[in-house]
Amino acid sequence: MAESERVKRSGKLSLTSKILIGMIAGVILGVIFNIIDSNFINTHIVGGLFAMIGKMFVNALKMLVVPLVFFSLITGVTGIGDIRLLGRVGGKSFALYLMTTALAIAVAITIAVVVGPGNNFDMVGVDTGGIEGKAAPTVWNVFAAIVPTNPVAAFANGEMLQIIFYTIVLGVAVMMLGHRSKAFVEGCEYMNEVMMKIVTIVMSVAPIGVFALIAKTFTEQGVELFAPVLAYVFTLVGALFLHLFVTLMIILKLFSGLNPFTFMAKMRPAQIFAFSTASSNATIPVTLRSVTERVGVDNSVASFCVPFGATINMDGTAIMQGVATVFLANVYGIDLGLTGYLTVIAMAVLASIGTAGVPGVGLVMLTMVLGQVGLPIEGIALILGVDRLMDMIRTAVNITGDAVVTSIVAKGEGQIDMSVFNDPDAGLITPADMHIDEEAEAELVTAAHKH
Repeated sequence: MAESERVKRSGKLSLTSKILIGMIAGVILGVIFNIIDSNFINTHIVGGLFAMIGKMFVNALKMLVVPLVFFSLITGVTGIGDIRLLGRVGGKSFALYLMTTALAIAVAITIAVVVGPGNNFDMVGVDTGGIEGKAAPTVWNVFAAIVPTNPVAAFANGEMLQIIFYTIVLGVAVMMLGHRSKAFVEGCEYMNEVMMKIVTIVMSVAPIGVFALIAKTFTEQGVELFAPVLAYVFTLVGALFLHLFVTLMIILKLFSGLNPFTFMAKMRPAQIFAFSTASSNATIPVTLRSVTERVGVDNSVASFCVPFGATINMDGTAIMQGVATVFLANVYGIDLGLTGYLTVIAMAVLASIGTAGVPGVGLVMLTMVLGQVGLPIEGIALILGVDRLMDMIRTAVNITGDAVVTSIVAKGEGQIDMSVFNDPDAGLITPADMHIDEEAEAELVTAAHKH
């Protein structure tokens, strides 16, 4: 019997449904708490209990990222078994990630120019002080920084590009040693399974974590912050949704032939996680599980493309930069012209390669873009209030773009299981996932008696 049928018969909600309920409940409670504006609620419930639960949940996700990427990537590289094939997968994914990012910001700028957010904006009462810019990196520095001087430090600091580079080099070396690497590879495969089991454990408490994060955000932000920058918010959300539901789905259909509706249904849990955490890196474990167990992408491709995409592919963030740049140009009455917009596109693509997928990174990248086109960096203060909520939406777009490119590359390499993709219940977390199977439990008991 299919899992969805078992859920219906038993009357129990699926994990995805529970997460959605937690998110909606968090929004409602957050708005209510914001209206009440009680010092006790804000200090002890929101700033205390909700902040603690949300922080623990996000930390639990981040706890998985580095070991999961390492073991999954090692098994993926050795699973490919061919250095030339690995180079082809890497080349395809890199080209597609750059293409989708450039396309995303180009579409965003076009929409923003047509809508014209920021025209006749009232600057009265706006504090534009205290914003510090960051210098734009050169192409050479971006690529030079990929090679770690100290791999241990890269792992400790979570430098994803450096971790990916080192792990790929290690995987290639392991392949070159042939049969002597068998024990090492089997150990990594086992650890990869262990990490995926930990992902299952963390996901089981996701509804509570998502509820706490969303409730805290809406309590602190409220809805009144949207009023002064309503045109910016509507334009940005419209551009994000257009890219998510139209552009990316067209790209998926054209390059892979996969059904976009099935794909979106499969990726819903990862999108919810991304929305609640606002971090592409923190969502890597869930994205990886979704594309392998739900979409059917082979781990050899997914383990490379997903962490790689979470590091360099930021479609949603690029869209924000395009809309924000046009918005601020209109606010200050500055005509950027075609050259200025082309500069914004180039800078956004470059910055997306060299910037980590963590909450709030979009604003750091935006300071680079604004500095290059001569717009006042202080203007970021105008959109600072709504950026957290916008960050949540654009992160969901980011990880969807990662999954689209991963699926396209896998389909082109014949590394996707269509029976899994077409099975609506494939990869769903069941109650059995939370228990030790009887054979494993018996082995553990026997080992305990021996000692």
